[in-house]
Amino acid sequence: MNEVKELLRGIEQKYKLFQQQQLTFTAALEHCRENAHDKIRPISSIGQVQSYMEHHCNNSTDRRILLMFLDICSELSKLCQHFEAVHSGTPVTNNLLEKCKTLVSQSNDLSSLRAKYPHDVVNHLSCDEARNHYGGVVSLIPLVLDLMKEWIAHSEKLPRKVLQHVSGTTGTRHHAWLILCIFSRDGVSPC
Repeated sequence: MNEVKELLRGIEQKYKLFQQQQLTFTAALEHCRENAHDKIRPISSIGQVQSYMEHHCNNSTDRRILLMFLDICSELSKLCQHFEAVHSGTPVTNNLLEKCKTLVSQSNDLSSLRAKYPHDVVNHLSCDEARNHYGGVVSLIPLVLDLMKEWIAHSEKLPRKVLQHVSGTTGTRHHAWLILCIFSRDGVSPC
């Protein structure tokens, strides 16, 4: 559990840096939309941002901020996998995790997403931008972070025997196994 909390904190730190550059992000998306001759439809998916970066991005500043967004989304997706390895889940945690996985999927339609108070990301957009173009894409990360924090809060309330011990090699390969901890009367765990 400590590992996933630490990973989430790292993502939150990256998001704070990204959030300070939201105007650069929306400007980069605007430049890409112009280059793609795609000024009508809203930014509706992570895959669309990826495609814009790969095919319609022609300066390093725009590429850097779009890549930062995509990296954060990728890390959120990987964190969902870590969450699955921590415990088998309850109906509440499984529902939260499914929402996270759906939101960070490459093809999920983000156009109707809107982060609400206490998040002010949409408030930094003009009314036209918020309503029609970027409200969903700028709302994605704060909404997923909220769901993940809620998942952790619910998971920490679970009995210890439900949690799994996560171990593995360095890098992205992790192996998880269920450790059943049955406590004896004297409180000593055989695990």
